[in-house]
Amino acid sequence: MELFEAMFTRRSVRKFLPTPVPAEIIEKILRAAMSAPSASDGRPWHFVVIDDRAKLDSVPEFHPYAQMFLGAPMAIVPCADISSTAKNPAFWQQDMAAATQNILLAVRALGLGAVWVSAFPREDRVAGLRKMLNLPDHIFPLNIIPLGYTDVEQVAADRFDKTRIHHNGW
Repeated sequence: MELFEAMFTRRSVRKFLPTPVPAEIIEKILRAAMSAPSASDGRPWHFVVIDDRAKLDSVPEFHPYAQMFLGAPMAIVPCADISSTAKNPAFWQQDMAAATQNILLAVRALGLGAVWVSAFPREDRVAGLRKMLNLPDHIFPLNIIPLGYTDVEQVAADRFDKTRIHHNGW
């Protein structure tokens, strides 16, 4: 699938087939994530791949909008290392959002479905992910992305709105 088709047809998918996602597909998705821009090229990212059924099934215990994890074959948790070794720790949220968008587009381009399920800045959700994944204190999860094959049709929706465009000022 070409880039513009993937962008225009990407939708939040919450229904998945039980088919496992092959390791080579997961690697392509993570390569796309790590191709995202980041402030000062700091690349603060780390990605936790979850395919353990018990872990996936436990997400709704600490996240009220996570029922789709009960049917997802896997998830990716984009995390930022905000320790002093990161070049620009103040921009980790933007860096991780760019990586997340690349994940969502790669998933769509590869014929799968996914949905961005926010964690940060909700302390209860971040704490749930920290506990489940045993994350060190300097690692912050931005979100958790359940993904997999789906039979949900993802079609283009025209969201273009000329009234939201301003030239040279408001």
